[in-house]
Amino acid sequence: MSILEINHCIRPIRESDDSLIAEIIRTNLKEFHLNIPGTVYFDPELDHLSKYYNMLPDKRHYFIVTDSDGQILGGCGIAEFDGFDNCAELQKLYLTDAAKGKGISKYLVQIVEDYARKAGYKKLYLETHTNLEIAIRLYERVGFQQIDRPESVQHNTMNRFYLKEL
Repeated sequence: MSILEINHCIRPIRESDDSLIAEIIRTNLKEFHLNIPGTVYFDPELDHLSKYYNMLPDKRHYFIVTDSDGQILGGCGIAEFDGFDNCAELQKLYLTDAAKGKGISKYLVQIVEDYARKAGYKKLYLETHTNLEIAIRLYERVGFQQIDRPESVQHNTMNRFYLKEL
């Protein structure tokens, strides 16, 4: 699947996506030994992401990427982050194994950045873990700078923190 094809396969999360996207996220976290407390694996809203993101549509959004047959390949979210002024957080960027290595994650980051700018955010924050080496390389390649652990960390097991000026 090329990036041009992906452009036509990005859509907002729906309630019917909740269980599958939660499964994709949990499968990834388990694969990288992050199915532990203090990660998104145990977030209470993980099984109801559509409700969480659709609750404040001017501040939050979750983008689902599908293949040409409508099968969900993964997604990425954005929500307000109070740790810095005018800041949003890039959240829950996870793909199925079949979708990895095709530039989809980079494309989703670009979509989230565009949404953040349009929503008036000036910074984009993210937290991740050293076990997620490929994700860390992506974030650094697209301009995120590693920062010290902020006071307002949502997932206390995460040990790498990044910020990007938009």
